[in-house]
Parts: sequence; C-alpha cells; structure tokens
Amino acid sequence: MPPLDVPALVLRNTHLSPDYNVLHLEAPAIAAASQPGQFVMIRTAAGTDPLLRRPFSVFEVLRDAAGSPSGISVLSKRIGPGTARLYDAAAGDRLLVLGPLGKPFSLVSPPAEAWMVAGGVGLAPFATLTEALRSTGAPARLFYGGRTRADLFYLDWFASRGVTLDLATEDGSLGAHGRVTAPLDDALRARAASLPVTLYACGPEPMLKAVAGLARTYGRSSQLSTERIMGCGLGGCYSCVVRVREAGGAPHFVRSCLNGPVFNGDDLVWE
Repeated sequence: MPPLDVPALVLRNTHLSPDYNVLHLEAPAIAAASQPGQFVMIRTAAGTDPLLRRPFSVFEVLRDAAGSPSGISVLSKRIGPGTARLYDAAAGDRLLVLGPLGKPFSLVSPPAEAWMVAGGVGLAPFATLTEALRSTGAPARLFYGGRTRADLFYLDWFASRGVTLDLATEDGSLGAHGRVTAPLDDALRARAASLPVTLYACGPEPMLKAVAGLARTYGRSSQLSTERIMGCGLGGCYSCVVRVREAGGAPHFVRSCLNGPVFNGDDLVWE
C-alpha cells in the first residue's frame, strides 16, 4: 500500500537525557501498516524552516486498551534545528508524518537466533523487531554500544521481553570497555557453527561495515539498516544512495529509501 501522510498528534514526549527523547505519536493507520525496520519522514515544523522532513525508524507500535495499533513512537537525538524542535515538542502538538516507508527486516524463526547490534540511536528499529520476533519464538540477543552508560536506553524494556543484553561503552562505564563489535566478535567465536544466527545491525557506517565483516568471517547472514541522509524518503531526490553488488553483478548505486534501508550485508559495497 502507498505511504500515508497524516497530521499526527503528539501524545507524549519523554526526555531520556539532555539529547535523547522518545516521541509518542497518534497515527493508527501508519502503526497498523508498519513492519520492523521501516521508517517515517517527519516534518518538524510548519513552514519552510527547516524545509525537509527528517527520517526516523519506527521505534514502537503503540496499542490501545483493546490491543489495536493506535500510534508509533520515534527515538530521536537532538543534533540540529529539526531534531531540537522534536526534543521540545509538547503533548497536543501536531506533526506531519509520512510512512511507513522502506524495506523491512526479514524475520527468522527457531532454531535460528536473532542477534541485534545497535550503536547509539541505532537502537531505534529494534523495539519493533523484538516484538515481531516474540511472535516467531526466535531467541533474541542485543549487542548495544554507546560512548558512556548515559547513552544506553530501554535496557529494562528489552530485558523484560526476554532479550539477552551484551553492553559496551567506549569509556568502560557499563559493560565491555570499547566498541560493541568486540563482544560481538567474542560471542560469534564461541558460537558453534552448526547453531544458526542472523545478525541485524543499525548504527554508524563503520560499525555496519565491521558487523558485515564479522558475519562473513563466521559464516553468518546479516541484515543491515543504513543511516543515510534522506531528503524525501520517496526516491525522488537521490540523496540517500548506497553502493551495492547484488547476485555477483557489477557494483551500482541504489536509493536506500526504496531498496532499503535494510540491506543484505553481503550486498553492500564499502568505500
């Protein structure tokens, strides 16, 4: 179905830190159509400043008392004028939300396990993925890294849903000391090759490249959600191109808003 463009009511704005927040938006039609890994484009203010919408992974699908989809949440980090407006949004405001957009994750089923790898705000697509994996019964594990313990959120939320947590911080304040790919490497090395694992990752591009490399080293499949600047989310502006090599063909560029944001890790060509 085509994406929907709705004036979504801000239900709640939860500040997680001086920079991170989670916006709860009333958008039942978008919520009902959203799949894990898809995203929305949000106009952060009326008028033309800023001119372009901002892309955000669907973080959670909200449900009403009867269990029906009623809205979505987005995880945001205050970086520029647009995200600053989202950080300051108040309940009762309305934001134009376009979605759902993009290619979602493919789910695994037992005996396969899903190992999610998140760096910073790259946690965003993994709440909806976790809920979907619960329906398949596939065990889930989250490798989650940040600069400090203050950059890691929703730990209790994931743990309460049976997700095994492996944490890392660059300053060593929580979990392993260093980048999150180090404990991932250790876990893959210890995992018997006969036990199936699929890696799902979202975060900075160097982290995605490292995850793709580890997946190849240990003979695992990987699905990577790329974080590219998007001007429209509909394929018209070509601002989000990534280089791929599909089925052994020649490298070429595709638009991540249409062909992604989720890609097979073996298909991506790293510069």
